[in-house]
Amino acid sequence: MAEVNEPYTQGTPCWTDLMASDQQAAIDYYSDLFGWNGEVGPAEFGGYAICELRGKPVAGIGPAMAMDGGPPPPTVWTTYLSVDDIEETAAKVTANGGTLLFPPMQVGDQGHMLVCVDPSGAVVGAWQRIDFFGAQRVNEPGALIWNELNTRDLDKALPFYEAVFGVTFEATPEMADYHGMLAAGRVVGGAQPMNPDIPADTPSHWLTYFAVDDVDSTVAAAVRARSTLLMPAFDMSAGRMAVLQDPQGGVFAVLKSSM
Repeated sequence: MAEVNEPYTQGTPCWTDLMASDQQAAIDYYSDLFGWNGEVGPAEFGGYAICELRGKPVAGIGPAMAMDGGPPPPTVWTTYLSVDDIEETAAKVTANGGTLLFPPMQVGDQGHMLVCVDPSGAVVGAWQRIDFFGAQRVNEPGALIWNELNTRDLDKALPFYEAVFGVTFEATPEMADYHGMLAAGRVVGGAQPMNPDIPADTPSHWLTYFAVDDVDSTVAAAVRARSTLLMPAFDMSAGRMAVLQDPQGGVFAVLKSSM
């Protein structure tokens, strides 16, 4: 699947966005790396930019804004799961040990959103569509291909997502401790315990993967653009991947799928 023309099923990752202290620099970086087109958006939406790949939306980049006079938030990619009812989702978040960071809000005529923290400390968003259902180009170079929960407490996290988003998880036999996340019976994401080699102060998090046609050349281009290589390119069952940190601190993965 490359072009998406229908709304996403409940619980499916449908969008990803980055909040960056220097929004224009982030737009330029990812446009150069992945071939996106994007520009700062209307003031009424905080300048939020919808980045496109060959005329279809693939990701958002917005300005990181401090709350209540505090420091600007870190530059991070946030995964959004599609939901049918944002208010019901919010109620389930709090009822199942999660914390609302941003309670339900309407985004013009596009949809409704919230951002929460799961019981293991990972931040995740929810999106209920009105006119905009999410990424319309996926699983091809330059577009979103995978979303993965890396958690310090799998036993707390998985029941939360099952109760709040209606997904299920099943162990993946060929990968120890890895769980596929299923929405309506289809694998749409993954979850695994945090790698013990990751620094102890790294919280549970969702990792966004972008498809590329050549992992090694993408890594080289990213490093030339002042990125940090967090995990060198390696081969695994799903293909070849690497993990990078952009110049402002946003962490993401690149994947050349073998499937």
